[in-house]
Amino acid sequence: MTENRHNLKVHLQELEESHLKPEIRSSSIELDKILADDFFEYGSSGTVIYKKDCIVEGGIEVGDLSLFEFDIHPLSTESVLTTYRVRDETKNQDTLRSSIWKWIDGRWQLFFHQGTVAKR
Repeated sequence: MTENRHNLKVHLQELEESHLKPEIRSSSIELDKILADDFFEYGSSGTVIYKKDCIVEGGIEVGDLSLFEFDIHPLSTESVLTTYRVRDETKNQDTLRSSIWKWIDGRWQLFFHQGTVAKR
């Protein structure tokens, strides 16, 4: 991890925000770039989702999402925990989110994600 903390935070927030965009979440090709091969998610729906599920199904449908209260928590030189909230204006719902990003093959890839419905 050669980036300083500020640059790393900005970069990972950009990756997280890109992952919320419908054109990324609905594209198997773009998801394949972002998600690590061993990616898995504990969804706010209570389901476990793996990379192959995202890729085979052609992505994930999303509403009008915005990210806020973003922070990073380095776990090692090659892995970082991100924490933030997402507001879904379509569902009028907030979720608490956490992700683990790993430095793999010269780039940050999403290894784990969890979303939990939050009170507004």
